[in-house]
Amino acid sequence: MEEMEYTVAFELISHAGDSKSESMMAIECAREFQFEEAKEHLMKAGEKLTKAHNSHLNLIQNEAKGEKVKVNIILVHAQDHLSGAILIKDQAEEFINLYQMIKEIKEQYVTKKNTNIV
Repeated sequence: MEEMEYTVAFELISHAGDSKSESMMAIECAREFQFEEAKEHLMKAGEKLTKAHNSHLNLIQNEAKGEKVKVNIILVHAQDHLSGAILIKDQAEEFINLYQMIKEIKEQYVTKKNTNIV
């Protein structure tokens, strides 16, 4: 693998890892019902994921131009990071929605319980 290909693979790993971390922070914020902060982390995750996609796209474009991309364990590892980052971002979006529903149900329950006590 040439130096440029290593650079692209490590960029992919770095950006995908950053995206995954932001997605996990979004889930943690949602768990605490801090939805604005969760959405900010999710936005950052998306930005990092776009950078990872761009690195990935460089490899695809080079291959399409006839420049063979040598596949080795580092590139496979980079692909794995990208797939994981995409998956966890999608899951983070779902977790945020679920925690919002939980908060609404909890608030309805508390309101109903307090109404019945009086």
